[in-house]
Amino acid sequence: MSAQEQVEKLAAELKETLDLDELESKIYLSLLRTGPITASALAKDLNIDRARMYRTVDKLVDRNIISTTLSSPKLCIAVEPEKALKIALEKKQEEINKIKKSGEAIVDKINNEITTNQGTNIPTLRIVQGKSNIYSDIAQLIENCTDVVFIATSLEDISKMYHSIIPEKIKTCEKNGGKVMLLVEVEDMKMISFVKRFNATETRVCKLPSQGRIIVQKDKQMIMSDSSQTSSNSDTDFSLSTNAKDMINNIDNLCRLLWKSAKPLEITTVKKTKKT
Repeated sequence: MSAQEQVEKLAAELKETLDLDELESKIYLSLLRTGPITASALAKDLNIDRARMYRTVDKLVDRNIISTTLSSPKLCIAVEPEKALKIALEKKQEEINKIKKSGEAIVDKINNEITTNQGTNIPTLRIVQGKSNIYSDIAQLIENCTDVVFIATSLEDISKMYHSIIPEKIKTCEKNGGKVMLLVEVEDMKMISFVKRFNATETRVCKLPSQGRIIVQKDKQMIMSDSSQTSSNSDTDFSLSTNAKDMINNIDNLCRLLWKSAKPLEITTVKKTKKT
């Protein structure tokens, strides 16, 4: 990867993390590279219209991402990356608190002023797109479980889940009396450590019937994908989510059969050690 490609990749990551647009992320990175510089000189360096540069600098100053000096001409200075991240986190937390406060007020109004008819047993089914959305649904299912949740998926998918909020929700599930039973296919025993760090309540290794992803809680909910393979574009990951009991319990029975025939992770590890 060339230096230019590395900068462009970093700018894209910065844009998403700090909630900046493309120009704002380029300006911030350039200021980190050049140090204090006038907006006019920076506009020339980045080949950007000066008026547009001044407007963007003002926006970044308002957000405390950069600061300007009292000298004439003014110099633009980027805040430290650690401080920029802290500012972005504080902004997100303020947004979350605002949504939570206004949302609770709206729910109270609905409950007090509107008669709702939620007593329905009609099964629902929806398609969830995007790995982050799918993992969010899985985390919620696990968090609310006080019984048994089966997860059957690939080692690659587990390695991705490990970097999500799902491992924390497993702890919550266990505190509530639930269990997370992991079924995974492992061909390379060197990868066992990656399975262990996921910290499922119990883990067994077996040959899975497909490359798909299954998360199921009997009588409650199922999230299933036809493939759990990692894609360069996580938006191409789709899952089906349903509370249809017939479908759920059929898949739950499948997982229980797989569980009976699967080998405990510890036994698998011991056998591999003896062979070596």
